[in-house]
Amino acid sequence: MAGYLLVEDFRARTIMPREDVDALEIMRPGFLQITLDDWSDEINARLRKRYAVPFIAPTPPIILRWLNKLATRDAYHARGYNPSSKEDQVAIEDAANRVEAELKEAADSKDGLFELPLRADNASSGVAVGGPMSYSETSPYKWTDVQRDAAEIEDTSR
Repeated sequence: MAGYLLVEDFRARTIMPREDVDALEIMRPGFLQITLDDWSDEINARLRKRYAVPFIAPTPPIILRWLNKLATRDAYHARGYNPSSKEDQVAIEDAANRVEAELKEAADSKDGLFELPLRADNASSGVAVGGPMSYSETSPYKWTDVQRDAAEIEDTSR
């Protein structure tokens, strides 16, 4: 599968200076595209259980942002950080680590807060929203009987 970004798109999105991206492409031809493709596959693998992946064009912007931050970290690992920019290195590492945490959250159907579209060409959410979690009884007092019975069962099972 081809990734969600091409190297040209990565150049436009990354905080890495254009000349550094070009130098990396000369030093390690094909590295960036392979990295972008690999991270695209990783994103799809994480989200596969909850969403229909791969996302089709137009790809949701959050996916492109995640991919950019992950690939930027790998690009700096391959090229090397500037010795005078320790703060930049920490910021880039933190951003990529935050993306990995967000990916886990997006894949979590129980507690995840991200709600991506099922498909990018369909604006509806990929998250199935359930109905109210309640029921009704014929008598307005029946619920107390049900609650008491459940409590008795819990007490005797211990």
